[in-house]
Amino acid sequence: QLVESGGGLVQAGGSLRLTCAASGRGFRFSGYVMGWFRQAPGKEREFVAFITWTGDRTSYTDSVKGRFTVSRDNAHHAAFLQMNSLIPEDTAIYFCAATERSHLLLSTPSSYDFWGQGTQVTVSA
Repeated sequence: QLVESGGGLVQAGGSLRLTCAASGRGFRFSGYVMGWFRQAPGKEREFVAFITWTGDRTSYTDSVKGRFTVSRDNAHHAAFLQMNSLIPEDTAIYFCAATERSHLLLSTPSSYDFWGQGTQVTVSA
């Protein structure tokens, strides 16, 4: 089970830190790539970032590079998305996702097996 938290309403230029907490018997968190996606009203779900299980590789969509940072804490079964310099275009529901299939295209939602319920991020102008 994945549960996101940390969303909210923030003014443009502000920051938020999203947390994705993983739980479940037998869920070997350290073996999963953790991804972050977002979905704005009327739009398809889009890739934001991912981090490999060791944390040695991260990737970001172009629109968030230099503003967002993805990280993880395997000991506490959590992944994070630090979002700085937020802009109104970042407004969306943010989802975390997990996959063991690291050989797949990790920017594609279909590559992920487990999803959280999402947390709303709203950035006002």
